[in-house]
Amino acid sequence: MSEMAKPSIWRQIFSYKMLLCVFTGFTSGLPLYFLYQLIPAWLRSEQVDLKTIGFFALVGLPYTWKFLVAPLFDRYYPNFLGRRRSWMLFTQVILFGLIACFGFFNPTQDIQAVMALSVAVAATSAVQDIVVDAYRREILSDEELGLGNSIHINGYRIAGLIPGGLALIISDHYAWETVFMFTALFMIPGMILSLFLSKEPKILQDNRHLPFHEAFIIPFKEFFQRKGIWAAVGTLIFMLLYNLGDSFAATLQSAFILDMGFSRTDLGTAVKINGLWASIVAGMIGGVMMLRIGVNRSLWIFGVFQMLMLLGFAWLASHGKFETIGAYERFALSAVIIGEYIGIGLGTACFVAYISRETNPLYTATQFAIFTSLTAIPSKLIGATSGALAESVGFYQFYWICFFMAIPGMLCLFWVAPWNAKEKSA
Repeated sequence: MSEMAKPSIWRQIFSYKMLLCVFTGFTSGLPLYFLYQLIPAWLRSEQVDLKTIGFFALVGLPYTWKFLVAPLFDRYYPNFLGRRRSWMLFTQVILFGLIACFGFFNPTQDIQAVMALSVAVAATSAVQDIVVDAYRREILSDEELGLGNSIHINGYRIAGLIPGGLALIISDHYAWETVFMFTALFMIPGMILSLFLSKEPKILQDNRHLPFHEAFIIPFKEFFQRKGIWAAVGTLIFMLLYNLGDSFAATLQSAFILDMGFSRTDLGTAVKINGLWASIVAGMIGGVMMLRIGVNRSLWIFGVFQMLMLLGFAWLASHGKFETIGAYERFALSAVIIGEYIGIGLGTACFVAYISRETNPLYTATQFAIFTSLTAIPSKLIGATSGALAESVGFYQFYWICFFMAIPGMLCLFWVAPWNAKEKSA
């Protein structure tokens, strides 16, 4: 396409496809933030111990299994809305009901039921992610992928305002049953997307004739043949380790802030809202920087920054629990959170770009599910021990341990993304 024929950047940003990416990001992000921000705050406010809250990281294991079932949703689908939209609507309706159901349980008396319900949310959300990621890839051209993925990620983060912001503020004034119903209502935009706004993309590669085991094996085999065995193994190890320290720390973020003496309103305003705008702005800046310095160098620079921001939590923990919460305490909390979410925004921008670069366009849905599932495995398995570790050593030492856990992923960059390596143009 000639330069004259290319639409302006503003027309691309405000195009119909990019509007759909806002919806896909929001509807994907809401269940995850519900599990990892609202549920821990609910449990802690109901006096559930840190060890149990830490073990709640295991409810996210279904997110790590996406690659096992992704080919299944390419082959089998209810056809009333098409291959992607039918599954999107189906999962969104189930998530609406599951989220609303939390209000019927008391976590101190029904902890097993709460955990089972949380696993159901995670499993349904993981299925939704599979079909939403495939849908987004199929409606976007190669030239639109960078912008579309960035908008999707920002929509994902905006969704965090609901369970991680508004719902927490409301919980200081209304019963938890009302809070969960309020949160569930925000699944409705996704249902509207699936029913009315979206168009079913054409099926570019019909895998229904393939045996299920081949539908899974072919994308995996292609990756190892293209990269070579050792390079492929190194790439997968890097994906496992790059965000490990930050993911481990995030498991107890809400519980840590409440234990420091802050209210749920502080958690919902000073923390979640500041974190939202910081990560969105950082993501945009990261995207621009990657155009200038490339993905490899971005992984180095943003990774180091992300590591250092973990030490902000160690500094905050060094104060001990605040007896009173005033301007200084809220400023300190906001500064730490803003720094942390700037690191998250920068790190996510370059890491998603790296993952996208490693996928083959013919197998994007399955390979993307494989890569994102693998990146979640360590944080979910090791994250389950975070509460026990924090109770044992205290939050100050806990955040130093998170800092050192980030180092192996950075060392992997020497072979998967060397500083001076030439990169293929997008």
